[in-house]
Amino acid sequence: MAHLELTDIDYFLPDGRQLLSGVGFRVGDGAKAALIGPNGTGKTTLTRIVAGDIEPDDGAVTRSGSLGVMRQFVGQLRDDSTVLDLLLSVASPAVRSAAKALDDAENAMIEADDEKTQMKYAAALSDWGDIGGYDLEPFWDKVTMAALGMPFDRAKWRAASTLSGGEQKRLVLEALFKSSDQLLLLDEPDNYLDVPGKRWLERTIRESDKSVLFISHDRELIAAAATRIVTLEPGINGATSWVHGGGFGTYYDAREDRNARLDELRRRWDEERVKLRALVLRLREKAKFNDGVAARYHAAQTRLARFEDAGPPEAVPVKQKVTVRLHGGRTAKRALVCTSLELTGLMKPFDTEVWFGDRVAVLGSNGSGKSHFLRLLAAGGTDPEREHQPVQELALESVPHTGQAVLGARVRPGLFAQTHTRPDLTGNNLLDILHLGNEHRDGMGREASSRALDRYGLALAAEQLYDNLSGGQQARVQILLLELSGATILLLDEPTDNLDLLSADALQDAIAAFEGTVIAVTHDRWFARSFDRFLVFGSDGRVYESNEPVWDETRVQRSR
Repeated sequence: MAHLELTDIDYFLPDGRQLLSGVGFRVGDGAKAALIGPNGTGKTTLTRIVAGDIEPDDGAVTRSGSLGVMRQFVGQLRDDSTVLDLLLSVASPAVRSAAKALDDAENAMIEADDEKTQMKYAAALSDWGDIGGYDLEPFWDKVTMAALGMPFDRAKWRAASTLSGGEQKRLVLEALFKSSDQLLLLDEPDNYLDVPGKRWLERTIRESDKSVLFISHDRELIAAAATRIVTLEPGINGATSWVHGGGFGTYYDAREDRNARLDELRRRWDEERVKLRALVLRLREKAKFNDGVAARYHAAQTRLARFEDAGPPEAVPVKQKVTVRLHGGRTAKRALVCTSLELTGLMKPFDTEVWFGDRVAVLGSNGSGKSHFLRLLAAGGTDPEREHQPVQELALESVPHTGQAVLGARVRPGLFAQTHTRPDLTGNNLLDILHLGNEHRDGMGREASSRALDRYGLALAAEQLYDNLSGGQQARVQILLLELSGATILLLDEPTDNLDLLSADALQDAIAAFEGTVIAVTHDRWFARSFDRFLVFGSDGRVYESNEPVWDETRVQRSR
């Protein structure tokens, strides 16, 4: 048995703005609830409150059953952590503590092999056994075999950064769903997953007897897995919550009906308020000349005061507006020519040509080399000319390859980074990023910067550091910088992963109007339908073109 209940959760940001206002909902035993809402409304913050990472300013969180948490950072690890560290991150606090003590004791034994150190090591081994550490290794073996296709002994010391984002996600998800935790909290579990992985996730959530609360913007995942939908609705005084007890198929109609009902209630409340105020004014004037009206006047005043103290009904949610304007420019007819291009250790040699104006979706399973392909192009391809230098200050790792990838004349690449890792933006607030500019982009006046941020729904976050933004807000910033960059070929690596539904729609419309070439790596089935060419990185190592999206490619067959 497991459940989760939030009651009147309020949360204020460090700058004093209210992020959450009276948020409350319940996830019952075995329920599958999707948490959705516009970027920046506080979804990740709410999950951190549930997980106990931060405390709400008001309200309460009640739950039963053990809690397993997958945080948003999974999929973008680029530090020194290992597969073992990743598995420990979703283990119980007691297991993590015992593992750290054992690791510290082993390191101490390397430095000094004396009796005291040996005793500490023996105690750490005993504690590890008492906590069930040795029983975990067969469990983790099942997890690594399912997620990575290799046993735990081979995988545990492998750097997590060598795994693709999807492999990191799949590893953690396998561990959580196979664990004894009865309540799961998943922050964007579908990000970085390929389509077979997303279908596995849909099926696993649906068939699991665990209670699951997950954040997602993937319409097909929500439709397939969620039994109820919790929406964080933006408001003037912070986000409120609304629960739709049905599936995604009826969500939009139910939301429209709800908003219409709230609008009608507010209209009636305003009308009643006007009537009561008019009554008080009339009786006040009559009371000046007739003492017998005084009692009615005071009664009307009391009625008006009670009416206003009760307050208006819940306000209609603030409508989000996101306007994306991608410009581009004319280039050579051949925007990209690949000749016998082989990504070393990833895919077999292939040839392809991409023409000016093409919309190419790059598909395939996780770990097949799709992001490497985009990184190669973002750096200007093979032996880039000066005109092919990227329009951003990106620290791009070199991509080992043979053959050639040559960009056409006047083709300037602009990259949307999947992990949102932007050292050039770290430590700067949004207003300064736009105002100061850099060697690739002219600065903008404060007023123009504010207008640009407002078009992307980022006006309230103008003074926030890039590091402190939500994943969706960081994605919007990247798209805005692409708009201002002058790029003539857009290289988009999973651009819709963190975008809310409205922002994804705006991006799709902007891509359609873009004067230039677009190459996008995506596992978003809805987004991919808007492209006209499909370059597939197959499981057999071949790269081939398809007229239709191909979603059934499995893990690439190579030594790992």
